[in-house]
Amino acid sequence: MVYDMPHHPAFDDRANLDAQYNNRALVPNHVQLYKNWAPLSAKVFDDYKFHKDVVYGPSPRELIDIILPEGKGPHPVMIYIHGGYWMSREKSDQTFIAPAFADAGIAFALIEYDLMPKVTMSDIVTQCQSAAIFIHRHADIYNLDSSKIFISGHSAGGHLTAILASTDWSRFDCPQDMLKGGCALSGIYDLSPVRHTYIQEVIGLTDRDVAEYSPLNFKNKASIPLVVAAGGSESEAFRHQSRGLVNAWNKDSSTCTYIEPTGLNHFTILSEYSNADSDLTQDTITMIKNMS
Repeated sequence: MVYDMPHHPAFDDRANLDAQYNNRALVPNHVQLYKNWAPLSAKVFDDYKFHKDVVYGPSPRELIDIILPEGKGPHPVMIYIHGGYWMSREKSDQTFIAPAFADAGIAFALIEYDLMPKVTMSDIVTQCQSAAIFIHRHADIYNLDSSKIFISGHSAGGHLTAILASTDWSRFDCPQDMLKGGCALSGIYDLSPVRHTYIQEVIGLTDRDVAEYSPLNFKNKASIPLVVAAGGSESEAFRHQSRGLVNAWNKDSSTCTYIEPTGLNHFTILSEYSNADSDLTQDTITMIKNMS
């Protein structure tokens, strides 16, 4: 299915692009949302078994939190990558999503990575790939099923999810089908517009970054099932990004499913993902169960 594309602001209109990509300004209560999520995230460590701050690399931020379901396992695992325009936020902000998966028998592994401008986009991609490889190679230690690894993420994490979903894992001496499916939430899949916004002043994307790390333009697209979602109340630019990825990838035989939940913005879509009864989460869990 080909999805209609909302209008995308012209690259030469800096003010319009800034407005379209400034999610904090578009959702003034985002600070309160994060405050509301903080105790929910902290409570997860009281209610579930877990491995916290598992080291997967040499940087102090190369850490993984693994939230485990009940049962003897080994468990399927959903890797999760937080957003923040590659320059802010941390894994502990979104641990509250884990129970929706853990209660369905799926481990939830939140990965941390270094932030720009301290590191480059290439560094971040490499770190996220390294975290996924670490989970695959050490699955037995953490009671995870190395044959049932999935990937998801929000915003910048949605972008990184698309990159990992299309990674040639055989280059790392891993099975080509190391990842079995994924869910990309409110991601950025064409980096070109970002270079024309206020964000560029901090992250400094290069021509190489745009060419190599814009999943919409990848020659080798994901062959695994991928749920792609953007909130119905997100900016035209963000809905354009998600629909564009689905159209481009499905044209070349990828298997993307697009969801645009009504009334959700760039931040409340995270609450939807934490709701085990939502269509978004149910579609993702069903994908996992069908692969299990």
